[in-house]
Amino acid sequence: MSSARNWKILFLAGAIAAPVLVTGCTTSKSGVADLTEGVTRKSGSTKTYAYTAKDKECLKRAMFFEANRSSKDGLVAVGTVVMNRLASDRYPDTICGVVGQKKQFAPGVLSRKMNSSALPDVEAAADAVLKGKRHSALRHAMFFHTAGLKFPYRNMHYVLVAGGNAFYEKRRRDGSLESPVPAAPTLVAQADIMQAPAMPDMGLDTARSQAVPVPTSPPVDQVQVASVAADQGFGPRAKGDRVTPHLAAEPQTAAYRPTPSQATAHTTAISQETALGYGAEQKSVDAIGELLLSQDRPEPPFQ
Repeated sequence: MSSARNWKILFLAGAIAAPVLVTGCTTSKSGVADLTEGVTRKSGSTKTYAYTAKDKECLKRAMFFEANRSSKDGLVAVGTVVMNRLASDRYPDTICGVVGQKKQFAPGVLSRKMNSSALPDVEAAADAVLKGKRHSALRHAMFFHTAGLKFPYRNMHYVLVAGGNAFYEKRRRDGSLESPVPAAPTLVAQADIMQAPAMPDMGLDTARSQAVPVPTSPPVDQVQVASVAADQGFGPRAKGDRVTPHLAAEPQTAAYRPTPSQATAHTTAISQETALGYGAEQKSVDAIGELLLSQDRPEPPFQ
């Protein structure tokens, strides 16, 4: 009877201590797991992430403190888990945010000193991951713990042991993934984005240059006084052709001023022509009058 009690006590103690022993890579963002359960990205959608030198440093630290530094396969595996979380909606949107998330990676992962001769290998592995290298066995793996530990959780589906860690996926009883990893984000160094675009060639290309139309002033109607000389001056012009061309200036003639005697004779001649309708001589007028007086004309009857 006492042995049964001891077995139950040991089992309960193991169940209580198990969450403490599991590394921080088994939980999601606090307060968000329930709200985002089953939420995935649309198929074919990807996101572009511009990483900085600080992000690269955070990735190196995760590899340095979480994996056996002598195993390049283990370093890339840890980096793959970090990038899978970056692609997921359940975790922060930056590499440093993922690595520095509370109770997820090794304590002091962002503050402890990295002193090791294997540091160049860690940096090379980080560069490879940032350029797109992934561990082929960790397509949907976002969790790992120290290799050799056993836990009673049925949703832990192990896919790889490398670099002193056991990597696994979380699956439901039917075998489906609890949180599939969307398409891996496209990583672009921020220095490439901040680089100013090349300026276009501003040289003049005479073959492609186009003539720029020069605005012209609207036509202005011009008025010119008609000449007093016969058969000269401007007559009516066609509609729409209202602009008078520039002509050479005509020579001006001196004004004609007749003498007083010439003016009197000219006026008398005009008066006679106006009265008779034609210019007749005095002798002709007298002859016509005598002819009219000599004729007998009947008198009109009295009315």
